[in-house]
Amino acid sequence: MPHDGQDMTAPAPLLADLSARVAALQAPLDTLLATATTQLRAMVSDGGKVQAALIDRHQRAAHGLAWLATYVESIRQMGAWADRLSHSGSFGEMEALILQIGTGEYLAQILGGIPMNQGEILRPSDIGLTAADLAPFADSPILAGNSPEARARLVALMRENHGRATFGATGLDEELEMIRDQFRRFSDEKVAPFAHEWHLKDDFIPMAIIEELAEMGVFGLTIPENLGGFGLSKASMVVVSEELSRGYIGVGSLGTRSEIAAELILAGGTDAQKSEWLPKIASAEILPTAVFTEPNTGSDLGSLRTRAVKNADGDYEVTGNKTWITHAARTHVMTLLARTDPNTSDYRGLSMFLAEKTPGDDANPFPTPGMTGGEIEVLGYRGMKEYELGFDGFKVKGENLLGGEEGKGFKQLMQTFESARIQTAARAIGVAQNALEVGMQYAEDRKQFGRALINFPRVADKLAMMAVEIMIARQLTYFSAWQKDHDKRCDLEAGMAKLLGARVAWAAADNALQIHGGNGFALEYQISRILCDARILNIFEGAGEIQAQVIARRLLD
Repeated sequence: MPHDGQDMTAPAPLLADLSARVAALQAPLDTLLATATTQLRAMVSDGGKVQAALIDRHQRAAHGLAWLATYVESIRQMGAWADRLSHSGSFGEMEALILQIGTGEYLAQILGGIPMNQGEILRPSDIGLTAADLAPFADSPILAGNSPEARARLVALMRENHGRATFGATGLDEELEMIRDQFRRFSDEKVAPFAHEWHLKDDFIPMAIIEELAEMGVFGLTIPENLGGFGLSKASMVVVSEELSRGYIGVGSLGTRSEIAAELILAGGTDAQKSEWLPKIASAEILPTAVFTEPNTGSDLGSLRTRAVKNADGDYEVTGNKTWITHAARTHVMTLLARTDPNTSDYRGLSMFLAEKTPGDDANPFPTPGMTGGEIEVLGYRGMKEYELGFDGFKVKGENLLGGEEGKGFKQLMQTFESARIQTAARAIGVAQNALEVGMQYAEDRKQFGRALINFPRVADKLAMMAVEIMIARQLTYFSAWQKDHDKRCDLEAGMAKLLGARVAWAAADNALQIHGGNGFALEYQISRILCDARILNIFEGAGEIQAQVIARRLLD
């Protein structure tokens, strides 16, 4: 049905041979990235070796290289997505518009400036690229892909398909889409109607929700069946996290701590530890929390000071402070990183423990001897609460040293980062999708100057770009999950997915709030919560700057 004030008489023309044109971009883009990498390597090397101090001196360029690589991989994955859909007969007009707008816009940004953050634009010259390096793209028809006509047509199709799980086919198989439908219904019925009240009251997510999620298998999703889990793929974890986070990021994040704990135990635990802990984590008989960060260390985990001293009985006593510990009060076990070798000051003296504790309540959140804590009040990402923790002679059984060997903690933690960042990228997609849906509904309902907001081009443009960038981030995240499921190293891809997903979520939330105008600034409107929730995604699981630094180092190795 036509909508008021919008010309629906003819679709915007799609670029001819779109998929072929996107495919033809890949080789010159790879060459451009290789050129930029070579230029940066020369900037940050001394005596033929990359130097950390020089990377710090040229940090903007190094992080810019990470963003360029992320854009090149994004275009590659969008092309692969289009190919899969074409082969399955699912590549329709909406998908073609998303591809041409997304590829056209990202190519234009590569040539003119990539937004690394608000007010931080990477120019090609920042990483040593010249006009000659960019010349192969200057006349590409795809640069015209993000046209006003294409955006208007995409929004018209989005309006016709309002209520679909995603705008555009995802390219996932039928089983994964069935999982999406199941958790989308759960979010719509059990989470979304109550999320804003939980946020405003700063309430815990009800235990009834956790119990239902446990029955649905959320906490044992990727744990092997012989250890009490479902043995499903990381891709399934992505879809579940995406849909639960669309309802409320707090609910979508409940499984994060279980995912981290399970990864730690699977990769580094003894057979006895796996048999003891994994079935209980999978069933939510026990809830874990991750206890890594300390005051004044942030992402520099190698400099942790919390000490674990072994006593004559073979058990440990922990002394020190931790901060930004999510869901600390209600949990039963902590994956606790502490220093067991007092003669070290870096990552080599760290060990990981499965530290048992008694769950607390509102009156006494930390009843376990040797442990105290206080809540950190936060803007968003509520529902589990954040805490500072203090340990003074806190006791941990010797048998709960992960892997039974000291000094392996940092390496064990590094093995979880791929999954954690993939899962965080999935949460970002869910938050961004929520922002898009809420912003679009408001734009349909709100009338100004005699017509719905969605009929004003700059409002529609915002919605179009949300849908496009969500699909780009989604495909990058699905690819990183695919790599993980096929036992391929994917720290680079997972980092890119998290880096881009966090920016996309923040942009979607901010633009959706702008569509709300003054009402978006009112606490009663849920977009105010979505904005607060989106903001954390560029900080936790590796701040955007740290993420870019890690990606750059990998590219330069």
